[in-house]
Amino acid sequence: MVLDHPWCQVRQDEIELPNGKIIDDYFVSLKPDVAMVLPITTSKEIIFVQQYRHAVGEFFLELPAGNFDPTKENAEVAAIRELKEETGYIPQKIRKIATLYDKPSKDTNQIHLFLAENVSKVGEQQLDITEEIEVLLIPVELV
Repeated sequence: MVLDHPWCQVRQDEIELPNGKIIDDYFVSLKPDVAMVLPITTSKEIIFVQQYRHAVGEFFLELPAGNFDPTKENAEVAAIRELKEETGYIPQKIRKIATLYDKPSKDTNQIHLFLAENVSKVGEQQLDITEEIEVLLIPVELV
């Protein structure tokens, strides 16, 4: 392990490419899986979150999402938890629509994308100390 920190883990592999070339300094980021939700309210609005992302120094409009450990938590449970924590909303119906890899050439994590339907507000945000998230509802027809 080249870097072993709770927020960042990187390993260095020696690999042989299909053409036979050896690369002895191939770096791989070990990242947790992500549960991401496309939430649609009963009023046919999509719930987005806007937050600052330090790595690029900008605010982004995103779908609610968060990291989870698939050995300790089911992806669907993590998706519902993240939606509720970041927005205060929960769905009546949720289903997985895709499992994607973020950057499979260098990262190990999967993104589990869910469609959440008939979403309604049940409470306030429950943000981590590092989060400052604005919730935005945008009509489906405008997206």
